[in-house]
Amino acid sequence: MGLALEQAKKAFDRGEFPVGCVIVQDEKIIASGARQGTTQDKPFFSEIEHAEIRALKYLETIDAQFDPVKSVLFCTMEPCLMCFGAIILSGIKKIVYAYEDPMGGGTTCDLKKLPFLYQKCGIDIVPGVLRQKSLDLFYNFFKKEDNLYWKNSYLETYTLGQKKQRASK
Repeated sequence: MGLALEQAKKAFDRGEFPVGCVIVQDEKIIASGARQGTTQDKPFFSEIEHAEIRALKYLETIDAQFDPVKSVLFCTMEPCLMCFGAIILSGIKKIVYAYEDPMGGGTTCDLKKLPFLYQKCGIDIVPGVLRQKSLDLFYNFFKKEDNLYWKNSYLETYTLGQKKQRASK
């Protein structure tokens, strides 16, 4: 997860939404990705260039044999529904994430209510690993005055509230 956090920090340093992802197979990183498309340098925000999608696409370029059953995907924020579906379709059987996404997280979907392909995916989800470090990045992102991505959203309110809750304890 530390390496996923490094990817998120790189995204943050570029002014992007601080999500990072790494895919590990046999204890080696085989792919990584960081969020893009959330800065104000374009007329609209990209909702496709997610860290998980970028890491999955990177798998297409590697020379190593990808074995999804032996792979673990680490990400700094709970995958959204789009990313969760792509991860399931890739065959990866384990997701480890740091910070929950109360606004758009997909991992709490009731897979039993979805078509057969998703019902039987057998994916293991491990939440909350290095959560505080990831929360700190998101908090700092939302505190930037020039940030407009998800400005005034439920995610921003939730994240800023998480930090306040921790400070009051």
